[in-house]
Amino acid sequence: MRAQSQTEPREPSDADVVRLAQQGSAAAFERIYRLHSRRVYSLCLRMTGDQSQAEDLTQDVFLRLFRKIGTFRGESAFSTWLHRMAVNIVLMRFRRKVVAETSLETITNRNEEFHTLPKEFGGPDLRLNGVVDRVTLQAHIKELPPGYRAMFVLHYIEGYKHSEIAEICQCSEGNSKSQVRRARLRLRDLIQKALEDNARQDRQSAAGSPELDSLKHTFDPVNA
Repeated sequence: MRAQSQTEPREPSDADVVRLAQQGSAAAFERIYRLHSRRVYSLCLRMTGDQSQAEDLTQDVFLRLFRKIGTFRGESAFSTWLHRMAVNIVLMRFRRKVVAETSLETITNRNEEFHTLPKEFGGPDLRLNGVVDRVTLQAHIKELPPGYRAMFVLHYIEGYKHSEIAEICQCSEGNSKSQVRRARLRLRDLIQKALEDNARQDRQSAAGSPELDSLKHTFDPVNA
């Protein structure tokens, strides 16, 4: 008996899906959302540090995508183009909070020249402190200026290479390396200061504790 050969339908490529979405296919848009929404949400969350804002921004990104997908020309990977859109939308949200109509370059270079915080004698050394927990790290990332935060998140958390960041942020690769380095130094300073503040508070708490006061009184030469 002759076996019937059945040709399974070919899985559409990313380029096919994008082209169908550009032609107005709702199913193609749904597929793009399924494929990319988690990564876009993660990027927004890392940049804002707020789940509610990240959800709103993710919706904004895909609403913008719905309107602008016709402008995608395939000159870069679709994911790169989409993440560039996401970064720009997040930075626009930051700009509205800080100052109107500030360029990406201006935001990225804000407070470009900064000084390393003086090291307190006897304070904690980050090289000896080990791994900072994720909650603390995320809190300090949120303190970074928007441009630094974007570069740091894209490189160290999302894992983009500097060449890819340059394409997403439309800057030079050298500028990406420089800004990521400055972001890392700024983050190190923020963590160092927080550790020193905590150590200072611990010393003050210990100095004012009743148990310590009792011991001081017991071993005071006047009371001996």
